[in-house]
This record gives sequence, structure tokens and C-alpha cells, in this order.
Amino acid sequence: MTLATPPILGGGAASAGLLARAHGAARWLAGRGVTEGSRIAVDAPDVLAWLLGADLLGAATLVVEPSWTPRERDAVLADASPHLVVTGAVRPIADGVPPVGDGVPRADGVSPAGDDATIFYLPTTSGSSARPKVLMRSRGSWLRSFEALGRLPGPVLIPGPLSSSLFLFGALHALWCGHEVRSLPRWAPEAAAGAARETATVHLVPAMLAALLDVLDQRPTLRAGCALRTVVCGGAHLDAAVRSRFSRLLPRAELVDYYGSAEHSLIAVRRGAGGLRPVPGVRLDVRDGVLWVRSPLAFAGHLRDGVPHPAAEWSTVSDRVEFDDTGAVMVRGRLGATLSSGGKLVSAEEVEGVLREVPHVTDVLVTGTPHPTLGSIVTAVVEVTAGSRPTLRELRHAASANLEPGKRPRRWLVTTALPRTASGKPARATVAEQLRDGTLAAKPMR
Repeated sequence: MTLATPPILGGGAASAGLLARAHGAARWLAGRGVTEGSRIAVDAPDVLAWLLGADLLGAATLVVEPSWTPRERDAVLADASPHLVVTGAVRPIADGVPPVGDGVPRADGVSPAGDDATIFYLPTTSGSSARPKVLMRSRGSWLRSFEALGRLPGPVLIPGPLSSSLFLFGALHALWCGHEVRSLPRWAPEAAAGAARETATVHLVPAMLAALLDVLDQRPTLRAGCALRTVVCGGAHLDAAVRSRFSRLLPRAELVDYYGSAEHSLIAVRRGAGGLRPVPGVRLDVRDGVLWVRSPLAFAGHLRDGVPHPAAEWSTVSDRVEFDDTGAVMVRGRLGATLSSGGKLVSAEEVEGVLREVPHVTDVLVTGTPHPTLGSIVTAVVEVTAGSRPTLRELRHAASANLEPGKRPRRWLVTTALPRTASGKPARATVAEQLRDGTLAAKPMR
């Protein structure tokens, strides 16, 4: 029996076991009325099998994020309006198994439906700054995104949940390359460093890369055994200090970092030295300092109360960017990450970039604390490890040396774990909400 490869994998390949589970998922879904153009939500293990099974049918998949609050989950499901919510395990298709009844997989496979314009995936915005929005992605937009990233070596490590579009993209890209995917259910630096002994590529966000480098720096044996040849880093600005440490600790590996979004996939890519270069075919326009994008890699639109709303030809996620003299993209942060303090507009990401350079800072998130006369005061929530932490004096010195007075934090908090989105980025909206409600697990620095 020859089973068809799901269309989203292009000319790639899945293992025999994954392919059997994908076709088993497709048969099960088809038996419950899922057809081309349907939408499903997956709140179950084996996300890849369910998504690939739905893709075979020409259906679109929304992956439920376990950390959503009941309110967020209800709102997302109302917008996606899925025909079916999947909560069980996949039964793989198997040779010699007759179709004897409901839920028993048939022995024959499924013929793929749809084309490049078919909507196969319903990602949500990260939730780092607002309520998640349900987007629509076509097969063609992701296949072109895979081509923009290019062929990478395998096996490929995916060190976080596939409810994150960043990690799901990495997993599907690996299959598109024809490589084995090795996954971690959740991010753990020690586990990732151990898995890196047997994987050639890993997909990360900057905070995860910094934590992985910490482990490799402290564990020479793990560093010596590290087999990574390529590290793909996306999701946020990558600090120069982290890039320098990467070169020192993993001199034989290539660092590929990209700037993009759930709406646009890859916008600009940097390989090695130099700056972020726009992806060929992607047009960029800066209007009043804000980036607008026209791209064949972009989303098809979004869903609201089950109704599709097509995307405009040009779209923006309100990122502020500039171009240097060579044409490289310099990302200055998201417009929504700007706060007003004493009549001065402060870029939270600019302050965060300065403070991340302080030794023993794992990560940092800057937000505003309401103030009766200033509007808000700049507040830094600094994440540290249990064994080491910077002093308040060191942090204030870095701020004084690199930021004008109005941009310097007035309130300093410390935590061992910032709230994060599924992709590992600090959850800006959650931190602001918990600060307001007094529920943030952080203490004042003294």
C-alpha cells in the first residue's frame, strides 16, 4: 500500500508511522463529515498526525493552546467556528484491517484534495499584546515560506509545543526537507542541550537560545557533544551579545535568524554576519515609521464568528522599522509596545534590549505601571535564574549609561519565570494584566 504524502509537505516525506497516522486521522475525520473547506480544532496529542490528516482532506486545523484561559478559548473557538473539536488519539491506518465499523481505520489511504490556495491552518496571533486573533493560512503561503528558509540539515529538534505556530512551522519545514522531527513537549534548556547531541537543526526564539547557550557554557561535556549545524532563531530581535556568545560557543554552527509574524511568515532573513535582508518577492513600505508588507507568503485573512475576512493587499502588524545604508531591515519594536511616561513616548523593546545585556539577566519585559500624574511609570520585570541574579545597582548603571532619563525604569521587579506565550515569547498583555491585578509572581528589587 502506497500512502499519498499530505500536500503541505510538498516534495518532502513523513515517516511511515506518521504517514499511517495521518491517513488514519483523515479516514476518521471523513467519517464524521469533514471535507474540503471544513475546519477542525485539535485539542489532543499527536498534533502533526491530525493536521496532516485534515490537510489530506483539504480541511483547515486550529491547534488549541493549553494555556488559554476559558475566556480566550471560548473566544477563539467562536471565531474559528470549527466543524469538529478533536480530543482523542489518532488510530493509524493499517494493512489488512477491514472497515468493520465506526472508529476502525480502513486499510486504503486518502487521495489529497484541494490546491495551493486551500486553507490548511488557522494560527492565532501570539497573545503577547492582545486577544488572540484567528488567521487563515493557505498551503501555498507556507510552501513558499519553506522555500524562503531553504533546505536545512536533519534531524530537526522542535523544543516546544506545536500549539505555537513558530514550532509547527519548524516541524513542517523539517518534513518538507525530508527529515525526522524530534520534539520536546515543553521548553527545558537542559533537555534541549541533551537532544542537541543527536540533532543537526533546532528552531528557537532568542530567550531560548540564550538559555541553551547558558547550559552549553556551564556544561563543557554537552557543548563538546553538540551536533547542531544550524540554529534557526525567530520571533523577536536577537541581541548582539547573544550572537557573540553563539559564535564563541558553537563556532561550527550556522545561525539563521529571521524577522516575521504569524500574519506574514518570513519577512527578512539573516544568515551569519550582516543584517536582515528582505525575502525575495516580499515588498516592504514604511509609512510614518510603521512597516507595511505585501507578500506571497502572507496570510489569506482572518476569521471572526466563523466568517472569513480576506486580507488586504498590504497589511501591517504595527512594527516600527528602519533601513540601514545597505538596505538591511532594523526592527525598532511594535507600536503597541510603546508606553507614555511623563509626556514622553518610551519604546519598551529599546529598554529591554539594554537590560538584557546585563550579566545574569535571563530575560526582561518592560511595561507601564499606572501613575496619577505621569500617566505611567516605566517598570522593568527582570527574569533571573535561581542561582544567580544581577544587582539593582548593575541594572540602574546599564540604564543610566545607555538610556536618556525619561526612558529609565523607575520600578524594578524580579521573577524566576516571566509569563510566556506558546512560542516562548514574554506575554506582554498577561504581565500588564497581572501587574494591574497584583497577581504577578514577582518581587521588588532592592
